Amino acid sequence: MGPLGRTGWFSAIDRVAGLSEDEGPWQSHRTHSVEFKRQVSQEYLGGETLHALSKRYDVSRNLIRIWVEKYQAGALDEDAAAADLLQAYEARVAALERLVGKQALELEFLKGALHTRPRPRSGATSAITGPVVSSLPKDAG
Repeated sequence: MGPLGRTGWFSAIDRVAGLSEDEGPWQSHRTHSVEFKRQVSQEYLGGETLHALSKRYDVSRNLIRIWVEKYQAGALDEDAAAADLLQAYEARVAALERLVGKQALELEFLKGALHTRPRPRSGATSAITGPVVSSLPKDAG
């Protein structure tokens, strides 16, 4: 594939912006936020033409019609509520993952501290001879 990508739209500006050839307006399937769909639907219901909205937002007129129908049926409100709920769940999962990570680090730290703590010494020892033996007889004590 050449430097212009599949359809010739990929440019140096897109590369500088950090986009790959698989991202951007030339991709075959884009997703739009619920807020964007509501905004376009409201503009259409406010008097904008399908042609003007289609050109302005680079979206097919048929797709705008579908969004308007969903907006009028209240489906976009349900989608927004579901998106909000999903976002709240994702935030909760992220918080729990951070907590688990923190606890895992603490656990590893404590395990390391347990293995590396100095052992209590009851008496002098030698690596060669072993512990120093008391010179007192056992029954003298």
